[in-house]
Parts: sequence; C-alpha cells; structure tokens
Amino acid sequence: MTHDTSAPVGVFDSGIGGLSVLRHIQQTLPNESLLYVADSGFAPYGDKPAALILERSIAVTEFLLSQQIKALVIACNTATAAAIAHLRLRYPELIIIGMEPGLKPAALLSQTQTVGVLATRSTLHSDKYQRLSVQLSTETGVNFMPQACIGLVDQIEKADIDSEQIRILLQRYLTPLLDANADTLVLGCTHYPLVTHLIREFVAQHLAGSRPVQLVDTGHAVALQLQRLLIQRGLDRKTAVPTAFTACASGSVERLRQACTQWLNVGPSNISAALVA
Repeated sequence: MTHDTSAPVGVFDSGIGGLSVLRHIQQTLPNESLLYVADSGFAPYGDKPAALILERSIAVTEFLLSQQIKALVIACNTATAAAIAHLRLRYPELIIIGMEPGLKPAALLSQTQTVGVLATRSTLHSDKYQRLSVQLSTETGVNFMPQACIGLVDQIEKADIDSEQIRILLQRYLTPLLDANADTLVLGCTHYPLVTHLIREFVAQHLAGSRPVQLVDTGHAVALQLQRLLIQRGLDRKTAVPTAFTACASGSVERLRQACTQWLNVGPSNISAALVA
C-alpha cells in the first residue's frame, strides 16, 4: 500500500449515488485528490446477490489499488454490508471506510420513538443491519421501520431527479412511515441524498407542517472519519492545491459526466472518465 501523501483517495459506488458522499469529502478535505468509480455496468447493487456484490467490490478495489490509492471509501451502503469485512481482511494495510446505516444518530434525534429507514433490500436484509437495529431497538426503545425503496436507485441513476417517477416512488415509500408517526428518516442509500429536496417537499405536503421530520445522511460522518484516519497515518495532504478529480465508470461514461456536472459543479473538462472492466 502506498505511503505517498499526494496519492488519491479511492471512492466507489454502484453508480452515481456515491457522489453524495464525495461532496462531503471534497468539502472536508479540499486538498485531497479523489478517484471515483461508478460501477454502473452492474448497477443497482441493491437487487443483486451478495456474492456478486462482493465480487464487484473486489474487482473495483483491485482497479483502485492499481491506481496507487492511499485510502478507500465504499460510498455504498449495500456494498459496505456485503463486502467491507472481507475487504478489510484481504487488504489489512489499507484504510477502508464504509457507510453506516445512521440508526444510532436517528435514535437520538427521534422524539416519537419511530424512525423510518429508507434503504435497498440487500441492506435491510444484511446481518449488519439486522444486528444493529435489534440492538439499538432493545437499548433505546425506538421502533425502526425498514422500507425497501425498490426501483428508486434505478430512477435516480437516470439523472432526472425531478421526474414524476421519482415523486411517485417517494410517495409510495414515505407515506406509510409518516402515517406511522415517524419523525426521523434514515437515508440508508447514498443515492437518496441526491433527492433530499423531493423528500422534504413530500413530507411538508403530507404532514402540512403538523410536525418536523429530520433526515439522517451519514456522508459527513464518513468524511470526518476519513480525515481522522488519514491524519492518524500521516497520509493527509497538507499542500493547498486544487483538488484533482478523476471519475471512471464501468457503464455509461456520459451519464457519469452529467452527474458530476450536476452535483459536484465539475465541468466535463475536469473529468477524465475511462471505462473500468
């Protein structure tokens, strides 16, 4: 593993969802070079078998290691649940950070003791999520209501985040949670923060201001953890230079370019998008 402070931080997701985490990393660590991989040729991960998600996670990690990364961020809740334990055993010297479901901060925020958890089926069925939800529910008395958002990632991947299809899906998945008195919603997939504005819009309409609802996005916490571990290892980049950003995809490169322009304010000229097998 490289010990070069100027080496990039590798970040990957099944598609464009991880850009929501990468935004936090850019803001928290403006000096770092970032290499993003969208494994869009195999997206979404949420409806794939765990064995395939692990296989793809290893393949993408091997590619990123060939680019001499100094740390790895798995910016995907589904891939974290399926692969992070294996990756940490396989690459013990590499800093590897994954996504947490955000149940603990949500439990602390909730006043109604009811928390809605929006996530993929794979994440909700994972041993990691099951253990954590049961443990925290026992400790805090909070009722965690899992809601698998089938089809939502597919629609967000199309990069039209104001589409009627997304609004219909959000109505379908948010209504039972809000009607059950949930006052806190966990965004348990990195794609979901990209449509936060639509979630807030629907919540405001459905509840007509009767009670506040808080959203939990753990992207900032991931960026802070990355910062802490880079400093701890002496790998943080201290020179104040513009962030170098490279994006690669195993699927549509043009769609990734559009997404980076839309959510990172990075023009196509700043993106070197190459196919990743």
